[in-house]
Amino acid sequence: MDPAAKYFHCTDRERAIFEAGIKLGAIFHQYTGIPVNKDNVNTIKNAIEDGTRIQPFVENINVDINIDDNTLFNYLTLNCKMLDVKLTIKYNDQEIKARMRYINELNYPLMYLEE
Repeated sequence: MDPAAKYFHCTDRERAIFEAGIKLGAIFHQYTGIPVNKDNVNTIKNAIEDGTRIQPFVENINVDINIDDNTLFNYLTLNCKMLDVKLTIKYNDQEIKARMRYINELNYPLMYLEE
């Protein structure tokens, strides 16, 4: 049961899509800019996944962080080109798969529905 359902005037599918957008947007804005290198990349990946997984309606999340560890001072700041996030949201009987990844031809970190 969703105690906030009465505030949403939409279908269950629309609600699932809304929830996916909120979670992907939060990941993008919360984690970009933090220092990352080959030694802590899994810690950051796990923090993003674990922090998102406990939020309402999240069925699954998979975060990939693609880094080039050949940097001058052995670290980079996490940016949108490094993130590839796959997210599954289930709201009632509606399940959607959303993704955030950098699309080179758009020159943009796109958040979209895969299914």
